[in-house]
Amino acid sequence: MEIKNDTLVTEFMGIPHTDGQKIVCFVMFVIFYLCMLLGNLLILLSVMSDSHLHMPMYFLVCNLSALDIGFSFVSTPKILANLLVRSQVISLGGCMCQVFFHHFLGSTECLLYTVMAYDGFATICCPLCYTIIMNCQVCVLLAAGTWFTSSFHVTILTTLTFQLPYCNSNEGDYFFCDIFPVVRLACDDTLIIETVSFTNIGLVPMTCFLPILASYIRTITAILKMQSAKGRRKAASTCGSHLSGVTLFFGPYALIYTQPSLSDVLVTLQIFVHVVTPMLNPTIYTLRNQDIKGALKKLAGGQIVSEGGH
Repeated sequence: MEIKNDTLVTEFMGIPHTDGQKIVCFVMFVIFYLCMLLGNLLILLSVMSDSHLHMPMYFLVCNLSALDIGFSFVSTPKILANLLVRSQVISLGGCMCQVFFHHFLGSTECLLYTVMAYDGFATICCPLCYTIIMNCQVCVLLAAGTWFTSSFHVTILTTLTFQLPYCNSNEGDYFFCDIFPVVRLACDDTLIIETVSFTNIGLVPMTCFLPILASYIRTITAILKMQSAKGRRKAASTCGSHLSGVTLFFGPYALIYTQPSLSDVLVTLQIFVHVVTPMLNPTIYTLRNQDIKGALKKLAGGQIVSEGGH
């Protein structure tokens, strides 16, 4: 730890409760990180290489894969480096980057799930108008809007957080740099930033969750009314994949930001959100999706298409 003459903190300490388990944690993080990277890269490659998948739904899935890669990259490489050199230190600049990109990617993913829920609603409830409601231009604009809105939102949060002076303890009980754990180390009144942060962090998920909930209620109702059993199974499979992703994303965050006193539980949830969830998303969106599985087989050379048969 380095502290200047004015006692301002320039480094933070993190990665709690790893004494005696650093090798196990390092191996676990490496395995999860490589699986996450491989799974999401395969989805990106399969969609880009198959022209049949150049449609809004798979464009959004590619955005999700890119977000998952970025999300895991925010903290995992730094954690691996710290475990490898047996250090728990992160610089102030590194901490600022983690806070910014964590909330930027998290907010973007939150908004993206809303767009995906709307896409699913349009696919199942308005099939005849789908190409008008969710054409390529609309899809690109909605996806770009999620990234732009999140960048504006998180710039305000990060600026407010690191305008505070940090001159108390630099050791926090957290897995990575996040707003609330870092703000607790400030040596100034933090009521304003805590209020603004809680309002913004709570407002974005709730703004997204309510439309998502409304979309899935309408979508599930439409699925139950379908006469075709095959069509019902296919629609339910797609809807189930989206619901699984939404649950894995919103569930842990609901505990992280509503129960900040559960520090031991929060460390586990932070690991789950940053390492496990990005690894599970490729599985969720491929196991139930015949189109992506077919594209993966073509990419691996496992399917031979006979040109003479067409």
